[in-house]
Amino acid sequence: MFKKTAKETIAIQTKLVMPNDTNPMDTLFGGRLMAWMDEIASISAFRHSGRICVTASINNVSFEHPIVAGDFVTLEAKVSRAFNSSMEIFVDVSVEDAMGKRKKCNEAIFVFVAIDQFRNPIQIPDLVPETELEQKRFDSALRRKQLSLVLAGRMKPSEATELQSIFETE
Repeated sequence: MFKKTAKETIAIQTKLVMPNDTNPMDTLFGGRLMAWMDEIASISAFRHSGRICVTASINNVSFEHPIVAGDFVTLEAKVSRAFNSSMEIFVDVSVEDAMGKRKKCNEAIFVFVAIDQFRNPIQIPDLVPETELEQKRFDSALRRKQLSLVLAGRMKPSEATELQSIFETE
């Protein structure tokens, strides 16, 4: 199977936060942002796999700064690592206010699985990281995957090669 680079998986979209997107505090509903992140992550997953993909998990979501009505929200998704049929996708969220000031405000890590027409997992291309950040995210993805499998009881701590230093006992 061939390989793809992370830059081939980039998906970007910008949204305007409207009053119907906000809560009584005039800030963006967290659930609305999560839906936007899930949507852009699914596009990135499709660009990597060439297949329909389903959300398997959301491993991390951080809400660092509030987003208010009238802000422009830019979501950028990129595959950080591909496994057999699953892939991890980072979504970086930045906000631009009415004065044109832009800052990173949120990020999330999604896991998607590529499926065939019978809804069975299907093999996907490997991912080749090119930049320092892509390599860092690529390397840490295996640790996150193994930790998730250990916590779910689907992998023994002794089998989690990337986590040995955490689980070693003397």
